[in-house]
Amino acid sequence: MDTITLIQKRNSVPLLKEPAPNKEERKAIFQAALRAPDHGRLRPWKFQVVEGLAREELGSKMASAAKKIDPNMSDSQIEKLLKAPLRAPLIIIVSAKLQNHPKVPEVEQLLSAGSAVTKLQLANESLGYSSIWRTGSIVYNRAFMDSIGLLKNEQIVGMIYIGTASSEKKKLPNNNIDDFFEEWSF
Repeated sequence: MDTITLIQKRNSVPLLKEPAPNKEERKAIFQAALRAPDHGRLRPWKFQVVEGLAREELGSKMASAAKKIDPNMSDSQIEKLLKAPLRAPLIIIVSAKLQNHPKVPEVEQLLSAGSAVTKLQLANESLGYSSIWRTGSIVYNRAFMDSIGLLKNEQIVGMIYIGTASSEKKKLPNNNIDDFFEEWSF
């Protein structure tokens, strides 16, 4: 599939199953992520690979942080958080490592990390796998970020769930480019 078609057809898949990319495929996918635009060559990214039993520990950390935010959280809400990382065989937690820099503001560093996610997802898709970029309030919670080993200057931009689609992909809307692009003049 050519690059433009791949980009136009990429679609998020919420439920993923085995297999996930193997070790060699991951190297290619991860290398693609590292080609994100990077003003100042700060390399403002951190990638944490979560699979196997570590997904259960991730769910526990999510639930624990959520209970600190809302001690009255229902058992069903806690159970949902505990099981969330089990919806895919592989999860990549992508964070921005924010640095003080005279020419590269934090917003550019966040955008670079977001671009790394997009490249990771496209490379993953090009190899026949599927993914979904997940966030939610717990992902942005400092207690949760601390519990998974992030430093104070590191901020999650997303948790990328990766695997094989367990159902057909949903139909994508055909957006009208004229609704989003306009000729600029002065």
